[in-house]
Amino acid sequence: MDYKRLIIRGISYSQTQMGAYALILEQEETGIKLPVVIGNYEAQSISLGLEKDIQPPRPLTHDLFSKFITTVGYQLESIIIYQILDGVFFSNLILKNRQNEQLILDARTSDAVAMAVRFNAPIYTTEQVLTEAGIMLELSEIDNANQKPHEEEIKEGYEVYMLEELQAMLDKAVLEEDFDTALELQQEIKKRKKNID
Repeated sequence: MDYKRLIIRGISYSQTQMGAYALILEQEETGIKLPVVIGNYEAQSISLGLEKDIQPPRPLTHDLFSKFITTVGYQLESIIIYQILDGVFFSNLILKNRQNEQLILDARTSDAVAMAVRFNAPIYTTEQVLTEAGIMLELSEIDNANQKPHEEEIKEGYEVYMLEELQAMLDKAVLEEDFDTALELQQEIKKRKKNID
């Protein structure tokens, strides 16, 4: 399968879910961003994994598991975000030992990324996941995204908006790093385009 490599672009506080964060992954060649909602603990663990100079006084769960993997003679080769189902991402850890035997473990995406940063392992996804959940922001659309609707124009539910309005709302949500809303808007847009086809 042709996997697409992702890089970690950042972690931002979720504006729609209290105590949650949005992990922003990006495919460098296309600029498509993949927002993944993660918990507070996982956000902290990923951040600490990225900051190699900071060592917690006691090992975190991901540090402990990383130590275990290397102690038993394995290495984390990569992680693959292979599916999104009902807004939930599914990932695999791809491990190899000294005899080149492969071990694939199912993992939550947040845990998989926390492990990847500890091993400097690449993060991959499929074209299908990028198509379903990726967000693209065109520079020419920034002006439209900055236009706020008047109070009387704010409507209930996405179904009452025109496709052009939804696109402008999506662009605005991405600019404001409100990736939860952006994902909802993108799903509504894709649903409508599917109905048109």
